[in-house]
Amino acid sequence: MKLYFDLEKLIDERRFNFIRDGLEDVEPADIAGMVEELPPEKAVVFFRILPKDMEAEVFANLDHDMQKSLIERFSDKEICEVIEELFLDDAVDFIEEMPAAIAKRVLAHATDETREQINKLLQYPDDSAGTIMTVEFVHLKRTLTVAEAFTKIRKIGPDKETIYTCYITDAERKIEGVVSVKNLLLAEPTEILGDIMETHMILVHTDDDREKVVKLFEKYDFLSMPVVDSEDRIVGIITIDDIIDVVQDEATEDMQKMAGMLASDKPYFKTSILGLTKNRIVWLVVLMVVAMIIGGILENFEGAIAALPILTVFIPLLMDTGGSSGSQSATMIIRGMALGEITPRDFFRIIWKEMRTGLLVGSILAIINFGRMWLTYMNHPEHGPNVIPIAMTVSITLLITVFIANVVGGLLPIAAKKLKIDPAVMAAPLITTIVDGFALIIYFSLAVWILGDLMATAA
Repeated sequence: MKLYFDLEKLIDERRFNFIRDGLEDVEPADIAGMVEELPPEKAVVFFRILPKDMEAEVFANLDHDMQKSLIERFSDKEICEVIEELFLDDAVDFIEEMPAAIAKRVLAHATDETREQINKLLQYPDDSAGTIMTVEFVHLKRTLTVAEAFTKIRKIGPDKETIYTCYITDAERKIEGVVSVKNLLLAEPTEILGDIMETHMILVHTDDDREKVVKLFEKYDFLSMPVVDSEDRIVGIITIDDIIDVVQDEATEDMQKMAGMLASDKPYFKTSILGLTKNRIVWLVVLMVVAMIIGGILENFEGAIAALPILTVFIPLLMDTGGSSGSQSATMIIRGMALGEITPRDFFRIIWKEMRTGLLVGSILAIINFGRMWLTYMNHPEHGPNVIPIAMTVSITLLITVFIANVVGGLLPIAAKKLKIDPAVMAAPLITTIVDGFALIIYFSLAVWILGDLMATAA
């Protein structure tokens, strides 16, 4: 839109009313994108132009660097207005990402009630349900009629994150049931909530791991879920938008670990060169050391390589195929574990299945490779007379390597889970390195056994 491209110019010309009018039909997330494109000194001016009822939602959609930049330029009054308008889970997320000095300043300008609620949520363990819940939800008494329930929802609804699902609680805030706005709309105004509420509920505790919460949302297609404390009193709810953020964070973390990197929650362009180096260097050093060990394996077979240099041509084939096969297996197992389809109790079933899969895949690849080598070298003046034993050596190695790769790819994630290590760590780089070592040992051992006489003649 034209407003977006001319925004800096419009701010310089102080055409604030024109800007405000142009934002009427723009989504807060899109407005946040506009703010992030501006220099900090103009971003704060633009933010002050926003309608008051839009400020908090736009602020919640900004990246943490821009939030920090705005807070540094806000007056005390503006900080108070923003923190009080934010939904509590957004406020907690913001506070967690800010430097201590900024977080202290923000909390100092919050009301006593808001500060107490934020501090309480900040005390929950990392990655727990308590850290992603909000305390702004609708709870009703079972004795209310549908008409009375709507009256209360209209009164308190504007300050709640969601009003679609309402929770029925007793005097001690223990959940007795749940009722959706859909059910309220379809019920008669005089009906009692206790007669139409659902009493069977799925809930989580504040200390439950958030990955467990994600799985429950996936299984039951929830829009929100109640969170209870150790005494089974409802203390908050988790909404689907928070779960989407968790899924994205977990997927990003797993991808980074599977690529042999330390997990980072910062976007690529927001991460410094030093930060990128730190995230990558640890595993690269480990893999380099392992690669040195593999190089030592090659040294032990230096005589075989010198006698039959053609053997080196097939090393990339064996290593790449084995590594890829192991990564495929590991990816399937890690994904199954993430979805709850696979547990450590399935260890022997997994190994048995991967053994058969590896044998079948390896056999197919070995046959194809044998045929390819036969057609390629059967008329070769030097290698033609020996094409069958050389092709057998490579093809048998390929079969065994793929077999081992599948077993290792299935074994390592389960072993990691048993050792309470993230299974994603046991992914592509590590598996590839392990399989490469096995492949070389098997290859040259078979070469010495099958092609021993040929090597002696060549030597």
